[in-house]
Amino acid sequence: MLTPSQAANRRRRPPASPKQQYQEWLLRRIEDYKNQIPRGELLRLGDEAATELSDGGDGQQFLLTEVLMADTVDRLIAKRLRLMSYSRWRQKFLKLRLAQKEPNHWGIDAGHAVAVILPRIEAGDQVMAVGPAAESAAYLLLAHDAAVIFLDEELGAVERVETKVGAEALGTDFTAFVTQLGEWLPPVLQPIDLAIIDVSALSRLPYARRRALLQQVQSVTRTGGVHALIPGEAPSAPEGFLSHYPDWERTPMPASRRGSKAHGRGLLVTMPGEVAAEEPAREMVR
Repeated sequence: MLTPSQAANRRRRPPASPKQQYQEWLLRRIEDYKNQIPRGELLRLGDEAATELSDGGDGQQFLLTEVLMADTVDRLIAKRLRLMSYSRWRQKFLKLRLAQKEPNHWGIDAGHAVAVILPRIEAGDQVMAVGPAAESAAYLLLAHDAAVIFLDEELGAVERVETKVGAEALGTDFTAFVTQLGEWLPPVLQPIDLAIIDVSALSRLPYARRRALLQQVQSVTRTGGVHALIPGEAPSAPEGFLSHYPDWERTPMPASRRGSKAHGRGLLVTMPGEVAAEEPAREMVR
């Protein structure tokens, strides 16, 4: 993630190429299909692939044949699903991707905390989205080629997000987990640049689990990383959770439009440290 000054003056890491995005779309659709069909059907596909390879008579070594088997099964699935060619995919999805990169495409206001932090996002930034109100932000950040981990306690919510990510060809690095918030955090292989936390989900937790969840997410956030506390369905205000961030720096938000509620846009806090110290002075959390 870029600092504010870097966002204005530095070239960003290049996003995945259209070819890479297409291959990721293909693989996700194929893997989703494999997970949906019975094991017997998958084995029959393997037999069909083996027959096709043996009829070819290419005499490849066993290890290479296993690789060819996997590739052939994937090709058979792509044919069965009638997945579009690269040229058709490019025509359809690249235009859609431009729209997906706009916050209002996902119902996110320009003054929302996630929209405010968006200019600092680079391809490959690590993001954790927690709770149902973080769903739209997860889609938006995937459209900007961030790597997103989505957490929710409801299986239906996780399945809905996984389905939408696949259907809209969003992102090349997405995982979702059903978890008891505050009880278990999935393994995080790289420090988090940005965490988006639904404070409605927090408000429904007992205090001990709420505190544990915030401590867990803070522990995997890099120095200079940002947490966006955003409102959800419950009437909880993000400001009510600032006591869990006593030494973090609060980012001033743009002035709210007349008639809008400031807490409805969420707030941003930054983990202090050497990276944060390079940025312009920020308002300290009180």
